[in-house]
Amino acid sequence: MDAAETVARMPIWFVLSVVIILAASIGSFLNVVIWRLPRGGSLLHPGSHCPGCEQPIAWYDNVPILSWLLLRGRCRRCGTGIDARYVMVEVLTTCLAVACWAVFGPTFEALRAFVLCALLVPLTYIDLEHWLLPHALTWPGIGFGLATAGLGEAGPGWGAAAIGAAAGFLGFWLVRVVGTLAFKREAMGFGDLFLLALLGAFLGWRPLAPLVFLASLQGAIVGVSLMVLTRRTPEDPETLKNTDDSEVVPDEEPAERGEETPEEEEDWVPPPGSMPFGPFLALAGLEMLFFGPEVLAWVLGLMGL
Repeated sequence: MDAAETVARMPIWFVLSVVIILAASIGSFLNVVIWRLPRGGSLLHPGSHCPGCEQPIAWYDNVPILSWLLLRGRCRRCGTGIDARYVMVEVLTTCLAVACWAVFGPTFEALRAFVLCALLVPLTYIDLEHWLLPHALTWPGIGFGLATAGLGEAGPGWGAAAIGAAAGFLGFWLVRVVGTLAFKREAMGFGDLFLLALLGAFLGWRPLAPLVFLASLQGAIVGVSLMVLTRRTPEDPETLKNTDDSEVVPDEEPAERGEETPEEEEDWVPPPGSMPFGPFLALAGLEMLFFGPEVLAWVLGLMGL
């Protein structure tokens, strides 16, 4: 009797409980990754601590999901609010783990699928906040996807995964070059290319074109919605300047008025209402992972194929 058959014979409530506990714990660690990785911090030291009083959080206040709910999202010592993102990541990771178990059963494919989910969650949150897709996540993910593609029965196979990883990067690198030349602006960042290579290594090459189409479609819908919601009117106070009767101060040298010189200006800041493309690639990747044939048929129908 192999491991899959052993798990299949266990009570469903027991297996589901183990999946939920392990996934919630992994989600707690992903919160550490989301906060510390883009800031260059260690993922192991120091331990979890309150952002307000900076005191270590006791183990009984650090139980995934439950502690945040019982403490109502606040530090026990100082009452500082704990961002709801922490419990959202833990709940999302848990839901994805349950979905992997429900779709793939007690198989190696379920574990492989969850590894992909556990990579896409921090990549999505980091990209939303920093417009960054760290190589520390994408590169090992590509390696794991390629190394395990031929294991199990439902994987894409090593050949399809290798082609998928190469096509994800090189194929859409060409799209990036053509788009940049056509629109006179960067059409796709290099981080997106490595994310596509990651998805290709896990899913194979066949879903990539529909995946990008689906991500672009969903990104366009969200982008247009955000543009409408963030559109400013002439009455917006931020668009009105020098409308009072105060004296206008003559221009001064930057050093005299305490402003930053061009060399000290901050890095590029995305315009209001804009969003990075990585989260939409991740969303489309999850949709292809769990609903591949149905989504593929729908997308091909939209494309007229």
